Amino acid sequence: MATFTLPKNSKIRSDGKVHKATEGAKRVKKFKIYRYDPDSGKNPSYDTFELDLDDCGPMVLDALLKIKNEVDSTLTFRRSCREGICGSCSMNMNGSNGLACTTAIEDLKGEIRITPLPHMDVIRDLVPDFTHFYAQYASIRPWLQTVSPTPSGKERLQSPEQREKLDGLYECILCACCSTSCPSYWWNSDKFLGPAILLQAYRWLADSRDEMTGERLNELEDPFRLYRCHTIMNCANVCPKGLSPAKAIAETKKMMAERAI
Repeated sequence: MATFTLPKNSKIRSDGKVHKATEGAKRVKKFKIYRYDPDSGKNPSYDTFELDLDDCGPMVLDALLKIKNEVDSTLTFRRSCREGICGSCSMNMNGSNGLACTTAIEDLKGEIRITPLPHMDVIRDLVPDFTHFYAQYASIRPWLQTVSPTPSGKERLQSPEQREKLDGLYECILCACCSTSCPSYWWNSDKFLGPAILLQAYRWLADSRDEMTGERLNELEDPFRLYRCHTIMNCANVCPKGLSPAKAIAETKKMMAERAI
């Protein structure tokens, strides 16, 4: 039976800390940030930080770094490239998944509420546990698989038209924004691969150099692994790279149907 209430150890405490802006600050913005320390034995809470935007960079990641460097060094989050390339700083901001490094503070109205990606176990603060997500990624064998020898010891070549089919697929940075915005993945993440992994799976199905198309389709032909997608389109709406996992899933289903005819 589905459970629609939070377990007791996940309910938010109301005693979060409030950090006021420095005296004389004119452009004050409030950031309400999810805090969870498993070592404390306490339930999570929201801490409120007031920042002067005149003394802070323009992106949400700039605000988080300022808080960590100058206000509370215990704040924990992932980040790396600051350029929307690595996907490390994926989180939920004002109810929408995205990358903190490419999300402008001015685009988020009112108080900014920041939480970890939804429906994933939380390691600490804004850091979700990606163990299951990466295991699903490994399960699709995301590398070129061939049985024939490389032609004359050279590269396996593609025509421009064949290479073009990979556009909109190879750019995925595995930030998990799409999968964690998908209700089907929330309820069936143990069996449903989710938008991110299925987009990655289609990336290899669409690659003219790969010679394991049949085997790859066999592994996806399951009531849950592929077919739990109900085209809700949350995945396409939140992708920070502008990709459409829903389209990749539809193309995979089309390949399934074509080979059955």
